[in-house]
Order: sequence, then C-alpha cells, then structure tokens
Amino acid sequence: MPTPPRFGRSLLPLWPLDPSITYLNHGTVGATPRAVLAAQAALRDEIERQPARFLLRELTPIGRPDENPDRALPGGPRQRLRAAATAIAPWLGVQGDDLVFVDNATAGANAVLASFDLQPGDEVLVTNRTYGAVARAAAHHAARSGATVVTASLPFPVNNEAELVDALRMALTPRTKLAVLDHVSPETALVMPLAAMSAACRARGIAVLADGAHAPGALPVDIPSLGVDYYTANLHKWAFSPRSAGILWAAPARRAGLHPPVVSWGAGGGWLAEFDWVGTRDPTPFLCAPAGFRFIDEALGGRDALWAHNHALAWRTAERLTTRWGLPLTTPRAMVASMVTLPLPPTLGRGFDAAMALKTWLLAEAQIEAQILAIDDGLYWRFSAQAYNDDEDAERFTQALADFPAAG
Repeated sequence: MPTPPRFGRSLLPLWPLDPSITYLNHGTVGATPRAVLAAQAALRDEIERQPARFLLRELTPIGRPDENPDRALPGGPRQRLRAAATAIAPWLGVQGDDLVFVDNATAGANAVLASFDLQPGDEVLVTNRTYGAVARAAAHHAARSGATVVTASLPFPVNNEAELVDALRMALTPRTKLAVLDHVSPETALVMPLAAMSAACRARGIAVLADGAHAPGALPVDIPSLGVDYYTANLHKWAFSPRSAGILWAAPARRAGLHPPVVSWGAGGGWLAEFDWVGTRDPTPFLCAPAGFRFIDEALGGRDALWAHNHALAWRTAERLTTRWGLPLTTPRAMVASMVTLPLPPTLGRGFDAAMALKTWLLAEAQIEAQILAIDDGLYWRFSAQAYNDDEDAERFTQALADFPAAG
C-alpha cells in the first residue's frame, strides 16, 4: 500500500481547481483529478480514431442490430462497459453484472420510479430530507399512476440513530409500497441508519430505493448488507469519476421490468442490454470510473487513509467551530463520514434568502466556495472535507464570516 500523502492544500495541484479559491464544497458536484481527466482525454482520442468500431462494437456486446454486434473483432475488446463495471464492483460489495451505469443518481432513481408497479391509492414515501430532484421525480411518477407521495418528517439535529428509524416507522402505512431513503442525507450530511430503516420497511413488505449519491468514495459501501431493493449513486462526487457518472443496482428479483429512462436498442433484452445501450452518448465518464477509484489507491494512499483524513477533518472542524460559537453539536460522530453539517451563528440571518446571500458573498468577496443551507429556517454550513482541504481552510471560512455585513 502506498505511503499516505500529506493531505491538505499541498495536494491541490492534483486537481485543476483554481488555487485562489478555498474550495469547501466537494460534495455538490465533485472535482475531477487531473490524472482521471487525462485518462478521459486519452479515451476520447481513441474513440475518435474509430468512432463506429468503439461505440458500436467494442463498448458493449449489445450495440445496434444492423452493426452485427455478435461478430467477433480479432484482438478487439468487446465489452468495455462491462469491464469497467467489474473493476469498480468490489468497492460496492457486488459483482460487475449487478451494476449498470446511469448518468447520475437522479437518473437511477427515475428509472426505478418509472418502472415500479404503482396502482391508484398506493403511497410512495419520501422524507423531508430527500434530495429535491428525487422528491420531484417521485411526485411526478406517482401522479402518473394515481398514487400519492407521503413525506416522513425526520428530525435534525439528532441525538441517535433510533430517532430516525422511529420517525420513519411512524410514517409507514398499509398503503406504502415504495420508500425512498438516503444513505447519506444530502443536506444534513448524516450517514443514515439505512440498514435499520430498510429492515423496518421490509418487515411490512415495502420496497426500498436507496439514494447513495454521497456514499461511494466517501465511506465503506456494501450494498447487499443494506437490505435495500434498489441502490443508485453518483461516482463523480467522492469517487472522482468525470461528470457525469452514476450506478444503479437492483436485487436480482427486482431487475425484470426495470427500464432505463431512455428506451433504445436493448429493449426487451434484459437488465444489462437495456441499460448498457441507450443510444449514442459519451461513455468516457463510465469507462473512467475505475481510474477514479485507482486515484484513491495510488495517489491518496488508499481508501482508509483518505477516509481517515476526511472524517477527522470534518469532525474536528465541527467540534472546534460549534464550541467557539457556543452552539450545540448533538450529531453522533458515528453518523459523520466525509461531510458534516453544523449550525451557523444566528447573527448571520435565517431562511433561504439569507443562506443564498451568505453563499454568494463568500464566493464573491472572500473567494470561498461553501455550501450554505437553510434547514428548518436556521442557517447551516455543510462542510465537505476532501484530501486537498485542511484546518487552515476551515479557519479562512471562520474569519470570512466575521466580515460578512449581516454579522454582528
């Protein structure tokens, strides 16, 4: 195993990030390392030398029927997409053919929501912490089937995992057919007790769609152990794939009848055929997913070293700043991975408009990219701790708050 590097701003040259910006918001859209971008550029060059051969014959064994995809090409790889899935599968505790690539976690969620057999009167459960795009997708697809969406109210801050499981259990009804649950809550940054929440649903015969947008690359993931029926996640956030890249997993019994949002040549050919070929698009973000995970192992000293740095920095920052500001921090440390959401002083304002004003001012006036959120009307900072961040970055953020015009 490589020697762990010295984490912090000294690693910034490994990314094309603007060094004049203090970047504290890795979790929102990710940041792709130079090495992975170079691998992507090489793949794009290879595609353009023989586009039809690469995209219609080598990318997947499906391809277009009029291109004779079953005809062997001497010396040519014919299942590049499957090879990429096989390479990343161990990071997720699965086999390669258990995974399909999707553009992002929202696309994966839409595939499940559009394919799930909902009837009039059925309920789809989301929570008040569900990612906005996924919640809207749930409402859209439920309405088309005559089903309704019910929102479970999850507390925040929390003192323990049981509070979340109990809140979920109280919202389930005999009409609940599908529950949409987070692995890492996008706003509160809590690592949710997903296995326990899934068990509560399973005990009532309720299927679970897990949104793991912030999980791969940020914490250990073993999908089968979570007890979910479907799991979708992004690879372009914490797993360092180019944008946009995501995965969708479904339990074997749930794959029949599951279709991608775009129906194409693979229609009727089964799980892999339908998702692996949805028409002409840039496949390089998917094919570079192994390079993203390799970057963790080769450039960042391995997953354990990276996760230890990110977690320690996130937790240390939360403890130090809430103590300095005299604000409570009840979040259990075990529910923090590479992100943490902590309260901001009430003198900075309240509500969505105040959050947007502070976020805009930080970038324009202090050259700090930070995710400021209004949660239940209070202002919070969701700090994404990444390899290129350190304690000095958090201090820059704190010092900038003192200069914000609304402070006082």
